[in-house]
Amino acid sequence: MTLSGGETRLALFDLDGTLIDSEIGILASIEYALTRLGAAVPSRAELRRWIGPPLRATFPLVLGDDAALIERAVALYREHFGAIGWREYVIYPGIAETVEALARGGVRLAVVTSKVDLYAGKIVASLPFGAHFAKVYAVGGGSAHSEKAAMIANALAESGIAADAAAMIGDRHFDVEGALANGVRAIGVSWGFGDRAELAAAGAHAIAASPRELVALLDRAAACALTG
Repeated sequence: MTLSGGETRLALFDLDGTLIDSEIGILASIEYALTRLGAAVPSRAELRRWIGPPLRATFPLVLGDDAALIERAVALYREHFGAIGWREYVIYPGIAETVEALARGGVRLAVVTSKVDLYAGKIVASLPFGAHFAKVYAVGGGSAHSEKAAMIANALAESGIAADAAAMIGDRHFDVEGALANGVRAIGVSWGFGDRAELAAAGAHAIAASPRELVALLDRAAACALTG
């Protein structure tokens, strides 16, 4: 698989649900935190929807608005995730080849993730293709917000690459909304924790059904005007 000379010069990848399936480690860490607090533990189907937004936005769904309790839950989550959970992921089939193809084609690559910086850099460094990413943009440990739009803006500014030559690739509406806020092409992926309906409703310019499709989408997207 090769890149055929398109004009996309910067590709920003989400981490969870885009590069890796991190469900096992994330859900086990959430369950650990809630169990330690004696709280009700939602079904795994419900908890799966917690993957993407920051913990301080999702723990209140079960724990209410008790700020001290939320901080305790976050600390317990990190206790488990930092020891075990961060290593419990699977790389999506075809992603390694896609990243390699884009890198060979001269596309600058970076990761933009809502995962806290404490773990994001370590996870990306552990990927066999992690060295292809010039930088990891992640959320500070004390933040309650995903800050995707701000991180994408930082990536554009630091790369010196114009928004119309960049694309954000991700599985949730946060990725699409962050891209659109910066005039960046938004490419959704349907193999992650969101779904096509969510991505389309958010305004994704294209949705890839498999990692193999990403190279072609990025190649064509540079010639298309933004429509959203």
